[in-house]
Amino acid sequence: MASEGDKPRADAPVKLDELQKSVLLPQIEAFIDATSDRAARETYEALRAAVERMEVAPDHQARLGAIVEIALASGRVRKLFGPAAEQSLTSLFQSTPRGREIAAAIAAVNAALRKLAGQGLENATVSLRAPGAYALTLKTSACQLVIRFEQAGLRVESVEVDLG
Repeated sequence: MASEGDKPRADAPVKLDELQKSVLLPQIEAFIDATSDRAARETYEALRAAVERMEVAPDHQARLGAIVEIALASGRVRKLFGPAAEQSLTSLFQSTPRGREIAAAIAAVNAALRKLAGQGLENATVSLRAPGAYALTLKTSACQLVIRFEQAGLRVESVEVDLG
């Protein structure tokens, strides 16, 4: 488990390794080829140059994160490059703004779950909130915790305490 000092800083460049570089360059090329918008093309070209240098400055990290997220979610990385590349890009994703946001959400949910330690679980249910959005409700004698899972991530939806 990463320590506090291991967390990626928002103002620091993200360093890449050779595997990440070799996987990302064709992904970025696909985005460059797919756009006719000059400004978008320039942004992707700047990102490509940063990936070639294996160091991505903060101003390009959101775009990098979006490309990594799409490549991972589609299964494309694993299919074309294998599980080691998938694992490497997942690690890289955690250094991007979106990855840091998801890590913070996971930490908040884990903190809420720790409060249930030692309590007997009375009920656990899953419900549909909307297509692609689900809620896990955990009820003890002392509290009820609702965790929401959706494409954008997960979060503590509600906490009720002293139910007795």
